[in-house]
Amino acid sequence: MYDGKVLLGQASWIGYAPLYLADKKGFFDDHGADVDVEFFESKTDSKSALAAGKIQGMSTTVDTHVMSEASGMDLSVVLALDTSDGGDGVSAKSDIKDIKSLAGHTVALDTSGGASYFWFQYLLQQEGMTLNDVQVVNMSSGDAGAAFVAGEVDAAVTWEPWLSKAKEAENGSVLVDSSSTPGVIVDALAMDKEFAKEYPDTVKAIISGWYDALAYMESNPDDAYKIMMEYTGDETPEALQESMKEVSFYDKAGNEEYFNGEIQDIASKAGDLWVEMGLIDAKPDIDAMIDGEYLTGLE
Repeated sequence: MYDGKVLLGQASWIGYAPLYLADKKGFFDDHGADVDVEFFESKTDSKSALAAGKIQGMSTTVDTHVMSEASGMDLSVVLALDTSDGGDGVSAKSDIKDIKSLAGHTVALDTSGGASYFWFQYLLQQEGMTLNDVQVVNMSSGDAGAAFVAGEVDAAVTWEPWLSKAKEAENGSVLVDSSSTPGVIVDALAMDKEFAKEYPDTVKAIISGWYDALAYMESNPDDAYKIMMEYTGDETPEALQESMKEVSFYDKAGNEEYFNGEIQDIASKAGDLWVEMGLIDAKPDIDAMIDGEYLTGLE
């Protein structure tokens, strides 16, 4: 077991809140690990901190971990945290009935890489289409939602609250949301590979702490949501509970199932896509990067 403090970097996204809960309730300590959750609102900052050895692990989407690995970082993806279950979507004018019908239309989309970009490409791929089939207008996901509601574009790849606003807008609809593609937009915890190899018990303690936090959310929701609210910035525990309906968390059974081929498949698709888009030079070794061995033999 590592005898120093383990630092995990992540943004204040609801999907990571149970790690904060595990930290505050001492669930990591219960398994012998001293763990602190550090805030990084920008993925670039947490990547830099991990690369510099200032932190030992970071939470972000699987497709982003693939990009980090390709850029020369040495990661072990050890735990799936949550999957988007309706929180991301494509809003479109109501006469656009399906993804195929987006052809030739303006679509607001964040093209800087990341979950929305990967997910939209995945949706197009399922229909035998590419980004060249639509007219992309590049902007952040929040701005994309606002642009659609303002009638400036025909469709937008965005998230809540903009999906609900799109439904309320005149002539607006939600074409598809992430509840129809479970396991595609997934947040996962990756550790520095060398650290994980040297301290496997510490990594297992972190995983056990995560499972304990999920169990505590079920058994003591009032206390759990009150604590996690400090992390996410929600005004009330009820508001946080409502937002959390947009994600599904991976417990022990969920992780064991997801690491049995599906996460490798999604990471591989992301690698192919990033190469095709010119965002990375070569696809990293997915099997070396995804490491389910820490999920076994937990206390």
